[in-house]
Amino acid sequence: MPRILVLSVSAGAGHVRAADALVAAGAARGDIEMRHVDVLDVVPASFRAIYAEFYLRLVEHAPQLWSWLYDKADRTPRDAWFSRARRAIERVNTRRLRELVDAFAPDAIICTHFLPAELLSRRIARGSALPPVFVQVTDFDLHRLWVQPGLAGYLLASDEVAFRLRALLPEQHAVAVTGIPIMPAFARAQDRAHCARELGIDPARRTLLVMTGGAGIAGGAAMVERLLAVEDDFQIVALAGRNETLLEHYRALARQAPARVFALGFTTNVERVMACADIAVTKPGGLSTSECLAMALPMLLIAPIPGQEERNASHLLEQGAAWLALDPTALEYRVRRLLAEPAHVETMRERCIALRRPHAARDALAHVLDTMAAQV
Repeated sequence: MPRILVLSVSAGAGHVRAADALVAAGAARGDIEMRHVDVLDVVPASFRAIYAEFYLRLVEHAPQLWSWLYDKADRTPRDAWFSRARRAIERVNTRRLRELVDAFAPDAIICTHFLPAELLSRRIARGSALPPVFVQVTDFDLHRLWVQPGLAGYLLASDEVAFRLRALLPEQHAVAVTGIPIMPAFARAQDRAHCARELGIDPARRTLLVMTGGAGIAGGAAMVERLLAVEDDFQIVALAGRNETLLEHYRALARQAPARVFALGFTTNVERVMACADIAVTKPGGLSTSECLAMALPMLLIAPIPGQEERNASHLLEQGAAWLALDPTALEYRVRRLLAEPAHVETMRERCIALRRPHAARDALAHVLDTMAAQV
């Protein structure tokens, strides 16, 4: 039974969720031993704070600075002094990861974040005996930090991302367009009426699903309050995730409008919530939008983080699966438009179906195993 180690980084939830999806797909196969490790669980607390908490504060309070840093890192050569200094700091703080990899002795490694890919790439360059290392990119675009020498292959979201990767790689790699891994449950058919009864909402009413992210960066409560001013017959499921403060705000709005707002905290059955919705109001993270695509759920995208989420939004807009609302006024206008034009919503739904890859995790593992077999 092959052993596959999946390495993620909890700087944002998407990288961890992609890793969890890969592990779940491996469990469904039953012929792979898999282990998932969040790299930030094996680093000093100070490094974790810089890498995770500082990132969230930066994108919330100084998004333009983050945009500059993102673009700068995408253009900076690997041998620039800043890049070398950053990698040196990372190596010093991730020594336990090397021990963990060696102790587990995997037959292959999949990285759902560029940090472990970069660290392992350096070990490969120095001659360390490592198994094949694959990179699972978790957005609909490709930042240069994901592209590392010496790796066995890349698992990508779209043909365009694959084209961009080949333009950056000096040598041939195993490149597979498998999609962004999501949990196997998103590939199963869901009954809207049954799921709506579980939530206690009316399955016949048009439903907006508001997902602003667990960090609450998009100001979800004010947004829901604004949507309540729209005079139309629809209901709102407001999903707060693990953000307890946001959930309390949603519950207060639900008490004011009990027939229109339904507050929901963290759930492991997001696919059943999505099955009740007609439109999702969401940030354009790679994982959340891939889940919406899998459920054929049209999207109104809000508050994209500069960099990766802006590029995700551009892809989904170009493909016709989503609209973008740059501010609360634009969101209200677009909600009004879509409620008045159900035919347009149906067109967006059809585009979601054309783009979706609900079996991305399964297909990614199959590609890794096939590549391993070919190298034997």
